[in-house]
Amino acid sequence: MIPTFLRSSCALAVMLAVTPNVYAEQELERIEVTGTHIKRTDMEGASPMSVLTAEDIAKTGAQDISQLLSKLPESGSGTFSTQGNNADDTANGGAAVSLRGLGADSTLVLLNGRRIAVSSFAKSIDTAFVDINSIPISAVKRIDIVKDGASATYGSDAIAGVINIILKKDFEGFEVNGKLAETVEDGGGQQAASMLFGTKSDDGKSHTTVIVDYFKERETLFADRDYSKSADQSANGGSDFRSSSGNPGSYIPATVGSDGSITPKSDQYSWTPDVNCPADLTKGPYCRYDYAPLMTSVPETTRVGLSVFQDYQFNDDLKFFAELMYQHNDSVIKGAASPSFGEFYMLADNPLFASGAAVNPFPGEDLTMRRRITETGQRQKSAESNSARMVLGLNGMLAEWEWELAYTYSYNRNHEYGEQGFVWSPRLQEAINTGTFNPLATTQNPGVIDQITVNTVRNGKSTTQAFDGKIVGDLFDMPAGSVGMAVGFEHRKEELSDTPDELFKRGEIFGTEATEAAGSRDQTSVFVEFAVPVLESLEAQLAARYENYSDFGNTTNPKVALRYTPLDNLTLRASWGKAFRAPSLVQLGLGATQESPGLVDTTRCPLTGLEEDCTAQERTVIFSGNPNLQPEESTSYNLGGVWAITDDLSVGVDYWNYDQEGLITSDTQYLLDNQGNNPDVVKREPSSTAVPGRIIEIYDQFANLGSQNTDGVDFDIKYQLQTQGMGDFNFSYHLTWVNTFDQVRADGTKRELAGEYQHPEYRWTTGADWSIADWRTSARLNYIGEYMGDVDAGATKKIDAFTTLDMNVSYIGLEKWTLTLGANNILNADPSFSETSFMGYDQATHSAIGALWYGKVGYRF
Repeated sequence: MIPTFLRSSCALAVMLAVTPNVYAEQELERIEVTGTHIKRTDMEGASPMSVLTAEDIAKTGAQDISQLLSKLPESGSGTFSTQGNNADDTANGGAAVSLRGLGADSTLVLLNGRRIAVSSFAKSIDTAFVDINSIPISAVKRIDIVKDGASATYGSDAIAGVINIILKKDFEGFEVNGKLAETVEDGGGQQAASMLFGTKSDDGKSHTTVIVDYFKERETLFADRDYSKSADQSANGGSDFRSSSGNPGSYIPATVGSDGSITPKSDQYSWTPDVNCPADLTKGPYCRYDYAPLMTSVPETTRVGLSVFQDYQFNDDLKFFAELMYQHNDSVIKGAASPSFGEFYMLADNPLFASGAAVNPFPGEDLTMRRRITETGQRQKSAESNSARMVLGLNGMLAEWEWELAYTYSYNRNHEYGEQGFVWSPRLQEAINTGTFNPLATTQNPGVIDQITVNTVRNGKSTTQAFDGKIVGDLFDMPAGSVGMAVGFEHRKEELSDTPDELFKRGEIFGTEATEAAGSRDQTSVFVEFAVPVLESLEAQLAARYENYSDFGNTTNPKVALRYTPLDNLTLRASWGKAFRAPSLVQLGLGATQESPGLVDTTRCPLTGLEEDCTAQERTVIFSGNPNLQPEESTSYNLGGVWAITDDLSVGVDYWNYDQEGLITSDTQYLLDNQGNNPDVVKREPSSTAVPGRIIEIYDQFANLGSQNTDGVDFDIKYQLQTQGMGDFNFSYHLTWVNTFDQVRADGTKRELAGEYQHPEYRWTTGADWSIADWRTSARLNYIGEYMGDVDAGATKKIDAFTTLDMNVSYIGLEKWTLTLGANNILNADPSFSETSFMGYDQATHSAIGALWYGKVGYRF
């Protein structure tokens, strides 16, 4: 049921809309500002907001939107780009941003003020996100970043804030751009091109904009960097992360049931490496395998897109508008050959033993093995993403009230093809049983390899259909001005499917990460917003939004914000609001999915002291969704202001605070720590002693676990300096300081994350721009502060701060031409060392691209 105050507001708005307005028109033109439905006379509102114009974006030298947004100081843990994906990921080719480190699924991404379908492949199994790689940077007019909770205005997912990407719908003229970039290290390199065309009809009633873009990036392997070319990081002060599944392999006696179940005889024996395992690969009970040099750091990527924007003015009171966009992305991701961790066996009477072609290391015993199937080649996936979006709408005036109605259809279709290195488990076991595949040998019959190798297919589709409308105008006059009001609605239907092939669903493919999920929901919302001029110097924003979801119920979220200007050059602001995030369709409808995180067996470790129990090792986790999830809820507030000390110097300070309840997550290590002896949670090998058997599988699912709270300060300085004869200078400094970031589990135990792994306390950028005559130069220094390594994985040291310098220079002295030369990370700084990462650095926080030099040519008329 819709709350009474919202029903009353809607009725009042409709009544006023059809009544002639007798109030005078505003002298200043009002503009659309992200974070409010009511047009304003300036961009500075009651909520803290950053604005990146097309000129600002060009100065950063960013190659795409993911690279641009990942450098924002307010971005945090959960931000990822295509650089962060690999063969074991479940969202290869995608990218997303996480404001305040609250997660990519807690940052609402809009395109021209409306929603986009989420990626049909979730990131790392659980995170629903809008793939910002589906938006070409060449088409961007500006990006508005609202840095407080905004569910009262936009609904779900706006817990941390809103990123509204506004495109060049009103472009005039013709522009062609070409760009070439090369790294100074091995691998990498990019090519990009775009064409923009915009024109008005002769009668001025219609306008058309067409944008075509192209982007290509060559792959970078971990082998292309000295610090990541081996998973054995012991020489650098880290650990040996080489896999325990090698070729030759390691073996242990086992009991094989009639149903093919395998139980290692761990009480009587230990794993034994193959006698032919090279000495440099033999460590402890295993024959190791160095997978790092074969894995993708930055995937080979190609993107092609077309955008068309059209509007037609029927008369002064009615306009039609349309947005049509299509983006096609391809990526190729490489990984090491498929590993087995005890999934296969050799019976004691295997014909290979009988014929003497193989020697049983444990005579008379059945065997299981850890073995890398290198004979099938390294794994390779091809990821294809197609995104399309259509918006059709009408905008007009009814008396002095502006109204708008629109229909949006958006989809993301993903296809992932396992092209090489994937093994069909039943056929491999059959080949072992018949003696045609010899696990104790390193060479095999090519015909047998063809029989056990299979190509995999995974298909996903995500769609969002929405019908929305609003009406905006002045309600009545107060002494300080008119009270503005906006009231509207949205009806949205979301559907998602993520379907791997039948072999994966039957559990017959090993060595791959994939998910299976399906779900749909309907959502209906109504909202109301008021802009109230309390005093000539004090303005209040009052907003509320009611949402009804078909899968979990209702929620109402209010917001109050104040903007106070006691002096012409001083603006103070404060905001408070409620926000929420509906559980994603993946979190609700994820099927049983296998993952292999690094976990410590804290049940066995105190009893055995063994490395395999006391250090993070890959464990098989069977993970699933939870249809009983409830939404996350958040309360946020902001206090700050902007002081224009002079016409050329301004300082901004904002304190922000987020308190999030009902966090939808999982904590498998915590589950293992507390329920390690629960057979319903942890399946173990049989044991005849007081020491529990080794872990076989762990069963986990999403839940509303605990809460998290974070607060901090944003600090901004801008200074302009105009000189006589030496050109004009612009200086800027933007700092985000995270004071606290605490996660509280359901039992009340707390983890303090500020300054811990992937949560640096300080991030800042500083810029200097200089223009003189026909020359334009820009420099950006990007800083990520130090933070502690991953203590859960055994880290004892901090990860050092990471600083990069970006620079470019442009010449505009040629008519219609712009020439640019620049470099990102011009000093080729290596990412800071991480002792618990196999590649030697924290890939989720730092970049290994190194120095990237680029040249750009633009022509416009």
